[in-house]
Amino acid sequence: MTATFRRFGCWTICAAVMLLGGCSSFDRDWNAAAGVAPANPVDITGRWQGTWASSVGTHHGDLRCLITRTDAVTYHARYAATYGGIFHFEYEIPLVGEREGEWIHFEGDADLGALAGGVYHHEGHANSTDLFATYRSSDDNGRYTMKRPRE
Repeated sequence: MTATFRRFGCWTICAAVMLLGGCSSFDRDWNAAAGVAPANPVDITGRWQGTWASSVGTHHGDLRCLITRTDAVTYHARYAATYGGIFHFEYEIPLVGEREGEWIHFEGDADLGALAGGVYHHEGHANSTDLFATYRSSDDNGRYTMKRPRE
């Protein structure tokens, strides 16, 4: 067996495990956060679901997010997205938020690695029921909209 064939086989097995691996920690945390209501009209912590769409191509998919507060102005967002109907990926991003009236304006950066497009910048605003945001990287840009899931 050649080294190239062994390497290909290893990558194929790793990809299959990742695609068929079952319940992720995101899914467990998502289910555990069910039923937790926002504390006030501008509380953006908790569960979100919606869709994302690229402005560059026809790429789009479903999107879920869990947001937790880490300090007075910083949030930790965990995203779980679908792509092409069959591919799933997750990533995390720190968001700095500032209250502007009845909304929290937020922004942050996440390096998703060279294969996924590098550094993505997110910017948006949310209140306790609606979240609107844009993202951009050197290769892509788009938007996502989310609402609280029905419990």
